[in-house]
Amino acid sequence: MANKKTVIVTGASQGIGAAVVQAFLDRGYNVVATSRSVSKAGFAPSPNLALVDGDIGQAATAEKIAQTAISKFGSIDHVVNNAGIFIAKPFTDYTPDEFRSLVSTNLDGFIFITQLAVKQLLSQGTGGSVTTITASLIDNPIAGLPASLSMITKGGLNAITIGLASEYAKNNIRFNAVAPGIVDTPMHKDNPKDFLKTLSPMGTISDSKDIAEAVVYLTEARNVTGEVLHVDGGAHVGRW
Repeated sequence: MANKKTVIVTGASQGIGAAVVQAFLDRGYNVVATSRSVSKAGFAPSPNLALVDGDIGQAATAEKIAQTAISKFGSIDHVVNNAGIFIAKPFTDYTPDEFRSLVSTNLDGFIFITQLAVKQLLSQGTGGSVTTITASLIDNPIAGLPASLSMITKGGLNAITIGLASEYAKNNIRFNAVAPGIVDTPMHKDNPKDFLKTLSPMGTISDSKDIAEAVVYLTEARNVTGEVLHVDGGAHVGRW
């Protein structure tokens, strides 16, 4: 169906990304899901779902994703930049390789696919959106959870989200972010739940579906742009 909207979801094989893919499929979207090994992620085959394996930090992967969306579904309407890595350690312990990997996945991964998507959205002329997963820790660092180099990349994503929202407002291309706190994903499988609950004033841990619902809202909210929506049990409001 040519009138169905197509959404690209990066980092799609597990956790938040997999929940986002499912949420959009459930709402009747065409979805192009990508990660390094998304074809092994166990998604049920669907005519509305295309899978692209590859490293999102490589420009060639972005090209393949964009071409897949256009050749299979005829358009790119929305992008969800979910692919990201998080490394928590004292500032002086980060290695150059760790910093490069953070930049590659978190920043290059955003830039390459978003540039291609925006070019396509401009050529289609019907507007669309880009929603990016950032982090609550950008606004409210937590003592005992140092993540400075992770946050220099995630904070940059908040900044470019606001900048692009302004740059492309007249083209009806919206840019928003979801800033999660602690989410029950494989990334936290080795962390004690009791400790994780101390990291927000509500004492709650989000699940991937909570984040996916926020992504769907921003994708469909036609008058919301330049917004960073915190889904973090109140962690961004400060001390508790």
